[in-house]
Order: sequence, then C-alpha cells, then structure tokens
Amino acid sequence: MVTGMEKPYVVGMDIGGTNTVFGVVDSRGNVLATDSVKTQSFTKIEDYVEAVSSKLRPLIESFGGVEKIKGMGVGAPNGNYYNGTIEFAPNLPWKGVIPLAALFEEKIGVPTALTNDANAAAIGEMTYGAARGMKDFIMITLGTGVGSGIVVNGQLVYGHDGFAGELGHVIVRRDGRQCGCGRKGCLETYCSATGVARTAREFLVARPEPSLLRDIPAEDIVSKDVYDAAVRGDKLAQDIFEYTGRILGEALADFIAFSSPEAIVLFGGLAKSGDYIMKPIRKAIDDNLLKIYEGKTKLMISELKDADAAVLGASALGWEVRDI
Repeated sequence: MVTGMEKPYVVGMDIGGTNTVFGVVDSRGNVLATDSVKTQSFTKIEDYVEAVSSKLRPLIESFGGVEKIKGMGVGAPNGNYYNGTIEFAPNLPWKGVIPLAALFEEKIGVPTALTNDANAAAIGEMTYGAARGMKDFIMITLGTGVGSGIVVNGQLVYGHDGFAGELGHVIVRRDGRQCGCGRKGCLETYCSATGVARTAREFLVARPEPSLLRDIPAEDIVSKDVYDAAVRGDKLAQDIFEYTGRILGEALADFIAFSSPEAIVLFGGLAKSGDYIMKPIRKAIDDNLLKIYEGKTKLMISELKDADAAVLGASALGWEVRDI
C-alpha cells in the first residue's frame, strides 16, 4: 500500500435552507462521495445532527474511518467562524445561537470549523475555481438570499465579531421592500431568486401587456420560470432581468469603491441566466463606477458546479482546522 499523508481526506458540508449536502473530499478538490438530508425536516437541532451523522458516518467509514479525516468544514447561513456557531439564522428551523461545530465534533469525532455559506463558496472559488491566484475579489451568491464573501489580501474579511461582509443586507432602496431581516430595501429583496419572483408579481400587476408568466398562478412563479419565458422572447420577463441586473450592477459599483477587487464572481442559479442578466449588470456597473475604477474589475461567473462549490469551499476549511 502506498502511504501518503496519514490524513488524506476532509469533509465538507453545506447547510442550505432546503437541503444539507455533505461529502468527502481529497486534497486535489475531488468530491469523492456525497449525501444529503432535508434541513427543514428537523425542528430540534439534536435530531438534525443525529440524522446527518447517521448518513455521514458510513461515508467516512468507506474511506478508512475518522483516522483518515483531517477535519470537517461547514458552511451555514449566519455561521460564525470565530465561535463555530450559527446565530439567529432566519431561514433555518433552529432559533438563537447553535454551537454547531462543537455538536458535530462530539458526534463524529473530527475537528470541525464553520463559516458563513457565502464565505465557504468564496474559499471554494479561491482554492479550486475562477478566483484561483486572486488576492482581492468579492463573491456574490445569488440564491434564496444574497450572500457575499469578501477576500482582501488573500484573506476572508470576518470583522471583529465574525460577521463582516453582509452585502445582501446593504440597503439599495430606502423604505423599499420588506426584508426577512426586519429592515426595508435590502439588496436581497431585489436580486435574490426570491426577489426576481417578487419583481415578476409586481410587474404582472403593474403592466397590462401579455406575458407567458400570466399562465402561472402568481404565487407559484419562481425565477426559473422568468428565465424560461425570457428565452422564449417574452418582453416582460426580459424586463424583469433588466430591472434586477440594474439594481445589482448599481450595488456592485458601490462595492468596488469599498475594496477595489480584481474580480466580482457571481454564483448561483441566477448567474446562469446569461446575457439577460449579465448585460444589464455590466451596463449598470459602467454607468455608476467612479472614474478611477473604470475597466479594472472583472465580472465573472463561478466555475464551480452549484452542488460542489459550497461543499468544496467548506471542505477547504477542513485542512486548516486545529486538532480537537
């Protein structure tokens, strides 16, 4: 048998509002095996940790057991890297402060680090994706919400409390749409997948013209429907992307003024809507950028598969984690 590193694998876990996906990853960034549980099925955190562990243990065993695992990294909404806790996450079933890293360390017996889900995606992009070799970039995740991971000088910006860089909760319209965070007009309410669906409902009420989207009950519309309609030449759907892209581009022009990144990397389903959203984003950035930044920041789409990115990024934390 070839003896390489004595601990050749790490575990990566992505906790989403809908699904929790976890996998075993090798040092080259290959996701070797994955499994998942439904996040929302567990109202008690103990039941959740038990459910994940019962599926994760056999995966770990099939690669030689915990002796072969260097560490585990977890990406979670409102994840605090400093404390290994999830704190007051609005889209998760467990309230308050949850010491998740400690719970998993105890259950699985592997040193565990935890970070915010968008930070995990940024780490994945920097280690294995479009941001390889970059020291300054901003990752924007466009999912159920809008998340961000800000890398400055090769390091994630955590702030003094572990929560820096919530660009999805920068207010882009004063007294705008109600946000789940309790404030009004956050970027997230306009530029997340949920925000696109909200815009669709508003446009359908405000505008009289025909649209393929009128064939769907308004409350059932999702961003994918808007994309499908746009591809079929639906003007209203194309205008929804135009509106969404403009707001995002205006915000990105402001973010560039903050850290002058080499690139902004967009990640998530919406980023795959091609020119319908990318053109208005680019135009809005160019129209709103301070002169000194013109033509300097690349706008890129993530190179990582949606399923792998967060697991990969979280797993990269596993290599860094201190021993128990």
